[in-house]
Amino acid sequence: MTARGIIRFLFILYCVDAGALLVMLPWSPFWDRLAISLPVLELQVAVLRPWVRGAVSGFGLLHLVWGAHDFDSWLVSRRQRRSAR
Repeated sequence: MTARGIIRFLFILYCVDAGALLVMLPWSPFWDRLAISLPVLELQVAVLRPWVRGAVSGFGLLHLVWGAHDFDSWLVSRRQRRSAR
C-alpha cells in the first residue's frame, strides 16, 4: 500500500469516526451536561434547541456519506489496479 493509500484510508476512518460521534453526541446526556457547563446562558439555551442538535447530527451524516463515498471509490480503484495486473 502506498503512502497515498494509507492517507486515504485514514481519512475514511476519520470521516466514519467523526460522523458517528456527531450523529449520536447531540442526543446523549453528555450533550446536556456540556450545555449546562457553558458560561453564557443564551449559548446554553441555543445548544439545547432541537434544530441545533439536528444540524450537528446532519453534519455527522454528511461525514458518514463522505466516508462511504471515499471508501467506495477506494475499493473501485483497488479493483481496477488488480485487474490491470
